[in-house]
Amino acid sequence: QVQLVESGGGLVQAGGSLRLSCAASGRTFRRYDMGWFRQAPGKEREFVSGISGSGTNTYYANSVKGRFTISGDTAKNTVYLQMNNLKPEDTAVYYCAARGISGSLYTVSGYDYWGQGTQVTVSS
Repeated sequence: QVQLVESGGGLVQAGGSLRLSCAASGRTFRRYDMGWFRQAPGKEREFVSGISGSGTNTYYANSVKGRFTISGDTAKNTVYLQMNNLKPEDTAVYYCAARGISGSLYTVSGYDYWGQGTQVTVSS
């Protein structure tokens, strides 16, 4: 089992920045690919960004490319999502997830473990 705890959400004005953190505990000896997803009210949960277990490869949704940066600190078992130039449409609950062995990096079903989510609200 892997436990994931997100933090760092909050209320920010458009154009501002936030950094989300996801602390992992449990079976972290295996380096999972990690992902960030978000879910706005009335919408499906969507992929935002992902990072390979080695930290070598990163992936972004087109909507956040150039504004968000994912990174990981293996010593701390923590993954970060730096969000810059935030827009009102970025408002959502953001979830951290650990990918399964064979699941897709870009879909909800590809992940085995999820955090509880952290709210990000961007005001215009």
